[in-house]
Amino acid sequence: MNLLLLDFPDEFTTNRLLIRAAKPGDGEVVYEAINASKNELKPWLPFASKEQTIEEVEANIRDSYVKFLAREDLRLHVFLKDTGQFVASSGLHRIDWNVPKFEIGYWIDSRFSGKGYMTEAVEGIADFAIGVLNARRIEIRCDTKNDRSRAIPEKLGFGLDGILENNGINEETNELIDTCVYAKIIKDSPA
Repeated sequence: MNLLLLDFPDEFTTNRLLIRAAKPGDGEVVYEAINASKNELKPWLPFASKEQTIEEVEANIRDSYVKFLAREDLRLHVFLKDTGQFVASSGLHRIDWNVPKFEIGYWIDSRFSGKGYMTEAVEGIADFAIGVLNARRIEIRCDTKNDRSRAIPEKLGFGLDGILENNGINEETNELIDTCVYAKIIKDSPA
């Protein structure tokens, strides 16, 4: 299969959100969101511990856009439909098109936390993966101690496949971490 010929929309909506491919020009709003959310993101996401310039964030987004076009990784940005404000970064990662299977990753601008936006976005992304990309497995992985991140797959009916013990190192504390692996399995419908 030539992935470059795999055609699907680069944006879709949910009730309150516009979810679209990360695109050149998004760097400034993402940079602002990272800086506004550093304290909340640092314990869980290594990129939040590193000082980045707007240019570095923009370059990362442009690299993500190239990978989106090549169908290697599908980074998605989440915006409020009503105002156009940037809310979160998410996407479909660790893709295996042969299955097809995806991992949903996400982080939210902490100024928008507690309003259900991330849960709505993840549900919309999962629906997109199932309905448009024909996903048969969707995973969400997070640190066992990240209660807010764990709440999303649990609320959306993902099953806990298991916990990977001593699966990584927390860059902020240098301690070993355990990782929850949640999954939603989509069975083929009977013929």
